[in-house]
Amino acid sequence: MIDQPIHLDASPIGDAPKPPVADRAVFQAELDRLRIREKAHTHEGDALAAARRRLPMVAVDPQTPLTGPKGPVPLIDLFDGRSQLIAYFHMWHPGRPAAQQCEGCTFNTSHVSELAYLHSRDVSYAVLAEGSYEEISRYRDFMGYTVPWYSVPQESVDRLIAGRYFGILACYLRDGEQVYETYWTSGRGNEAMAPSYGLLDRTVYGRQEDWEDSPTGWPQRWGSKGGQFRSADGRPMAQQPRLQAGRDDDLGPLSDGPTRCTCSLHD
Repeated sequence: MIDQPIHLDASPIGDAPKPPVADRAVFQAELDRLRIREKAHTHEGDALAAARRRLPMVAVDPQTPLTGPKGPVPLIDLFDGRSQLIAYFHMWHPGRPAAQQCEGCTFNTSHVSELAYLHSRDVSYAVLAEGSYEEISRYRDFMGYTVPWYSVPQESVDRLIAGRYFGILACYLRDGEQVYETYWTSGRGNEAMAPSYGLLDRTVYGRQEDWEDSPTGWPQRWGSKGGQFRSADGRPMAQQPRLQAGRDDDLGPLSDGPTRCTCSLHD
């Protein structure tokens, strides 16, 4: 196994081993046995969600300044009048071009587009990035993201990150003029954002990553340190269709001070 990206159009599985062939009755009997475990897993997920709803919450300064398309805006305005907010903290590398932005955060963010279902439950959604609004907004436009994006000024980082790091997914509750953080997660917890992984988990070869428990000889072409999210030229994979569509990835004049990604993919 090598932790290297591949070309988007490649299909290198080829002559990999395959499951044994069975008749429909045998196949269904095995699937029925598995379904018992799947249902137990679903019910345990329901129990975990119930436990999340019973967590305490911590106060957050509702006036924490952010920068949006119309300039400075306080955190509470991101709720857009709703009672709850989900925020994804997108890792940003100041001074680096689009091709070198965080592959893991691009993977997560690229999956979230339709917000009507969240809005119907009184929940808003936003991406918060630690970069100048000029840079991150150009990246948003290049990627074709439709969800709200905001820049987190340096003086606001500690108020929101609180000793953690960009790459987290956080949930907030608004009570009048007060704001509270009710939950946060990172790493594999962020997989809730990315149905690609859930779909791959249902295929015969899975995610094709080296940590998976797969039969001998099953293709496992990637590790879990970021290469699985980059294509052959090293770009975050989701950038390729945008480039092929003729979109411009120029982020404009880049600031100084490139940073090392501190998300869990690169620990």
